[in-house]
Amino acid sequence: MLFSEAIKLALQSLWANKLRTILTLLGIVIGVASVITVVTLTNGAKQFVTTKINTYGASVVTVSKMPDSFITVDEYLAFQKRRDVTLDDYKAILSACTSCVSVGAARNVTGKVVYGTKSTTDTNIRGWTWTMPALSNMNIAEGRGYTETEDEHSTHVAIVGSDIVENVLGYGDPLGKEFRVDGAPYTVIGVGEHQGKMMGQSMDNWVAIPLTAFLSEYGAHESMMVYVNAGGGGEVMESVSDELRVIMRARRHLAPGTPDTFSVDTSATFQNLLGKIINSFGAVVVSIAAISLVIGGIVIMNIMLVSVTERTREIGVRKALGARRNDILLQFLIESATMSLVGGVLGVITGISVAKIITVAIAFPSAVQFWSILVSLFVATAVGLFFGVYPAHKAANLDPIAALRAEL
Repeated sequence: MLFSEAIKLALQSLWANKLRTILTLLGIVIGVASVITVVTLTNGAKQFVTTKINTYGASVVTVSKMPDSFITVDEYLAFQKRRDVTLDDYKAILSACTSCVSVGAARNVTGKVVYGTKSTTDTNIRGWTWTMPALSNMNIAEGRGYTETEDEHSTHVAIVGSDIVENVLGYGDPLGKEFRVDGAPYTVIGVGEHQGKMMGQSMDNWVAIPLTAFLSEYGAHESMMVYVNAGGGGEVMESVSDELRVIMRARRHLAPGTPDTFSVDTSATFQNLLGKIINSFGAVVVSIAAISLVIGGIVIMNIMLVSVTERTREIGVRKALGARRNDILLQFLIESATMSLVGGVLGVITGISVAKIITVAIAFPSAVQFWSILVSLFVATAVGLFFGVYPAHKAANLDPIAALRAEL
């Protein structure tokens, strides 16, 4: 029997029992769709978060009261007991760090912005030193950032996100307009570039004011973060991190051997933690998907055994007309492989569709990986072949005389 003829017979058999075929494919479709959806979403999230982590540059080191990422509640409670990182710590690093290219500090709260009759109540209010726009790679689309003098003298000037311009300030040139941030007046001197949405939330609903003005309005009772541009990667960042650690330990009079009461982190720290979390999550979901594929394979084997029983007379006729054992074996193997491959294709389409629907619905990033499609199709086909061997072997070994005597 020609290979093309075997494929044709397999497709005809599957089409003749459409409902049974569809139900049989569900396990494969669910397994493959799960893998594709998870891989697409996790890779999109990884790319997005990596981009956001590197927003401050690959050579930026942060000093903070507690790391941005922690695993357990106990860790969080331990970090909360640490002393705050203060404006004096920032000034000490600024004056004492000889290897730092530039130093900045930041704090933020959620506040209310009012201009005329328009207002927002969920705007991110950022207290920034004058160096922060450059440290955070913030491009000013219109106007300028504030100067060191404006920062030192708590001048009431502000840089705003594009959402503030569109939703609050309205038509006309935003530069020079005076608006209120939690009741205090500020003058717009710059507009940041548009950044879009993440997880359904806008990244442009923010106002940045000089840190000194921020502390005057909101107080200095909470910790801030200090950002340092190390000017290089690898050994340079390690050297700068060590110097920052020495400065902070000296300020806090920590004895040798005692643990740090602050965190010094680089972008590599966050990326390594992110990689561990995503890999662990992916491993769990892939394991669940593997179970679905195995169940789907068992269903295929069961249905193929039923098919062998139903088609016993057909097998007997084919053998009587000269079909060899290998021809029957090939026919049933192709049927099971075709069934699982079709399920794999449907699973890939479903998985990508689900991932893109999630992206559209809540702006969760997704990135289709071509290798995941190939691997999923290969695994699905392999599952079909593996679980189709026994039914195909049983069909091929039927005695033609006994098969012809079988009742329909």
